[in-house]
Amino acid sequence: MPEETSKPLIQVNGLYKVFGNDPASVMADVRSGMSKDDILAKTGHAVGLKDINLDIHKGSIFVIMGLSGSGKSTLIRHFNRLIEPTEGSITVDGTDVMSLNAKGLEQFRRHKMSMVFQHFGLMPHRTVIENVGYGLMVQGVAKNERVQKAKAWLDAVGLAGYEAQYPAQLSGGQQQRVGLARALCTDADILLMDEAFSALDPLIRSEMQDQLIALQEKLRKTIIFITHDLDEALRIGDYIAILKDGELSQVGRPEEILLKPADDYVEAFVRDVNRARVLTADVVMKPPACRLTTENLNEALKQMRGEGKDYGYVFADSDYKGIVTRERIQDAIEDPSPNADLSELAEAMPTVQPDASLEDILPTSLEHPYPLPVVDGDGDFHGVVSRKSMISVLTENGETGESDAA
Repeated sequence: MPEETSKPLIQVNGLYKVFGNDPASVMADVRSGMSKDDILAKTGHAVGLKDINLDIHKGSIFVIMGLSGSGKSTLIRHFNRLIEPTEGSITVDGTDVMSLNAKGLEQFRRHKMSMVFQHFGLMPHRTVIENVGYGLMVQGVAKNERVQKAKAWLDAVGLAGYEAQYPAQLSGGQQQRVGLARALCTDADILLMDEAFSALDPLIRSEMQDQLIALQEKLRKTIIFITHDLDEALRIGDYIAILKDGELSQVGRPEEILLKPADDYVEAFVRDVNRARVLTADVVMKPPACRLTTENLNEALKQMRGEGKDYGYVFADSDYKGIVTRERIQDAIEDPSPNADLSELAEAMPTVQPDASLEDILPTSLEHPYPLPVVDGDGDFHGVVSRKSMISVLTENGETGESDAA
């Protein structure tokens, strides 16, 4: 996930869009707070967007969601100026998109942004490989090079061997994979995906979400993704912006949207979400508890007492060894035979990855009396996840009577 401290790649400031014959004439009514319906009844103008302000960071999947008529598709079409704003600015990597002339805008669209459409947008008279390489052809890339790149991207989306097929010969899911490969083939920094998976059957849609997540882990593109489906937004988004009647209701990380809805509208959206499936270990974990790095039993016992714990997590250098209780250390100290070192006393206890879902963690947690250590693929100890912390975010009131060891 990108660092929020970095300068945003895309900045949207004070963006308004009013549809009608004389948008400027109704801006005073828009700013005064008059409702969208009242403005339409009074002036015949439709408010599409109202005072949109967004920062989108490089390498993130930024999801814009809302119901039909919320303004989400209108907003995404402003990023590459398919729609001209009534007021406001959009800056992309330091470039004021609104200042570009016709030639500059053409180059911007060809090289900076690619778009994936809901209904695929493939050219039926061109083969799959010709569709994928079309953007490179427009850029003037030589045929051999664009064919080579198109083949590589078809392989990346699982369609190697389909080069000579035509769109009509493919399933909906396959057609959308071609659309995704075409967008990626131009090597644009930014992907605009407008309801890209909405036309697909649920199973295929889920597979496409998986593929997008897997590709993003490798490519780290900046993706602006439009959807009306909150489950989809929560699954793929690093950040989510929720629109209602052309206004932003809330912008935040998925867990913020889910756990701290900004208003009744957002709360209604998230009410029926399966939190266990969406929330991950890094959301609910507590700071590392009693990490024991000494092999000296007396020192380990002293550390436990100092932290008020009757258990600790044993590490030898950076390698996680397991968990050990105060009682087990005391028994080893009192044993007249030679003392064992701490690593030998450690009992195996599973770790969880920071991005593991609570749904996956809960069964393991129920099998063990102590909080599960959160250890990443590099062996770094991030914290612990207890049943108490999980239950607190999975229940309405968040109150439990369990101790931290539960």
